Amino acid sequence: MKAMLTQIRSYERSVQLLLVNQFTINLGFYMLMPYLAQHLSGALGLAGWLVGLILGVRNFSQQGMFLIGGTLADRLGYKPLIVAGCILRTVGFAALGLVDSVPALLAASAVAGFAGALFNPAVRAYVAIDAGERRVEAFALFNVFYQAGILLGPLVGMVLTGLDFRITCLVAAAVFALLSLVQIRSLPARRADHATHAGAADRESVLVQWRGVVRNRAFLLFATAMIGSYVLSFQVYLALPLEVRRLGGQGEFGTAAVALLFGASGLATIFGQTRVTAWCRARLAPGQALAWGLLSMGLAFVPLLAATAVGVPDEGIGRRLLAAVPPTLAALLLALGTMIAYPFEMDTIVQLSGDRLVATHYGLYNTICGIGITLGNLLTGAALDAARSAGMSALPWLALLVLGVACAGSLYGLHRAGHLTSTTAEPEPAVA
Repeated sequence: MKAMLTQIRSYERSVQLLLVNQFTINLGFYMLMPYLAQHLSGALGLAGWLVGLILGVRNFSQQGMFLIGGTLADRLGYKPLIVAGCILRTVGFAALGLVDSVPALLAASAVAGFAGALFNPAVRAYVAIDAGERRVEAFALFNVFYQAGILLGPLVGMVLTGLDFRITCLVAAAVFALLSLVQIRSLPARRADHATHAGAADRESVLVQWRGVVRNRAFLLFATAMIGSYVLSFQVYLALPLEVRRLGGQGEFGTAAVALLFGASGLATIFGQTRVTAWCRARLAPGQALAWGLLSMGLAFVPLLAATAVGVPDEGIGRRLLAAVPPTLAALLLALGTMIAYPFEMDTIVQLSGDRLVATHYGLYNTICGIGITLGNLLTGAALDAARSAGMSALPWLALLVLGVACAGSLYGLHRAGHLTSTTAEPEPAVA
């Protein structure tokens, strides 16, 4: 931990602030979002389809608008978009606790989602620019702060929601309001394309910029191959808790086992990320690290696949061990794969952008991966249902294993072909 603090202090003040920024963003987000569905269906008595619609609007307004947010960041500068996103999320989260009509809830959900589309690409592009040649190590630290927020947020939210969900919403809004003020006062302004392309983006139309990004074939191939990493890592929130509940039940043990799952994943990242990144940095090329990371994510489902060969006891310690141990091992291996891949993933996006329109590339990348997560989760859910209906419990774990191996192979192929180090499309010429 001391070494990590020393590493953090070695970066510019702007990077340090953005690390704390990301922790705070996730703290505020995860203290509220895990409990929103229960509030909508319980306290407000909304039908299930309305709850799904409200949650879906937030997801769509974020994932679907990342490209807009990234483009605005490249044109207006990173700080204005980060601040605007935090202010919008303040409004959205406060409204979620104060309104009870469906139209107002839909509007609040959309505002909260669009806020994420504004600040996410801008934050990552800002870190990439200010960290310079130390981007990989900076994004390793970024992931530590990111996971710390995910780990602490639900615990704070559980305490606050036990009092009143409105308190949770108002505290989360206050977190973002404070964050907005700190960034207005302390975050230095930073323009896009700061180092080598100053002013060029302003002379191009948005459509020309987008056309140039979409013509970057290497970038699109990389984004498509990396969809698998997001589908696989998301199973910590989908397939693994469902498996724990299926075997461990809905009672106290099931709840404790799910908490163990999340805790093991988060703590492994917090204490292991910088060491894993340093080891990979010294021994692997970026493309190799990405391939090994995806392979580790695929292999994460081997313990669950192996467990399907064991008969499930009706009750007792054997059933509890089967409910807790394989999913927790899977969560740890998913965390390891993410630790290996994530810093190099963020750096590769910058490499493939040619240090030009970095936030726009991050925005399109997030949109592509967001669509992939949605489709992947639909297919995973269908596989889980089919497995239970047909008595083929190995099916979803085998499918996820194959996905990880296939994506790892794709990334290794892109690395061998030299597609992960430079762009393959020349930028469009500027137009007046």
